[in-house]
Amino acid sequence: MVRIFGSLLLAGLVLWTSIASASQVKHLDALQAQQLLRDPSIFLLDVRTPMEFGQARLDGANLIPIDQFLKREREVPKNRPILIYCAVGSRSNQVARYLAQRGYPQVYNLYGGIVSWQRQGLPVLRGPGG
Repeated sequence: MVRIFGSLLLAGLVLWTSIASASQVKHLDALQAQQLLRDPSIFLLDVRTPMEFGQARLDGANLIPIDQFLKREREVPKNRPILIYCAVGSRSNQVARYLAQRGYPQVYNLYGGIVSWQRQGLPVLRGPGG
C-alpha cells in the first residue's frame, strides 16, 4: 500500500511539473547500461523495496525506495550522471522523469530493469547490502 501511494504521489508530481523536460531521460537496455557503468562518476540508484534489493542488486547501487524518494531526493547528486533501475523499468521511469523535470541534467533509465539485466546474464549481488 505504501509503495502504491508513493508511486501515485510521485506520478502526480511528474504530471504537475512541466512535461517539456521528460525528453531528457535516456532509456538504456541492459548492455548499454553496463557500458555506462564503466564511468566511475555514475550514481546508480535502485528505487525498489529493501526486500527486492536483498534478493538481487547491481554492484554499487544506492537504495532509495520509491515510497521514500520525495523525502530523500536530496541524497541524489545533481552534478553526476544518474542511472536508475527497478524490477522492470516502471518505477525507475517515474523517478527518472521526475528528476529530469527537476533539472537533473543526465538521467538514464534501465529499460526492462534488473529483470532484463539478469536475462542478459549480467552479474548481480545477493543478500543484504549497503
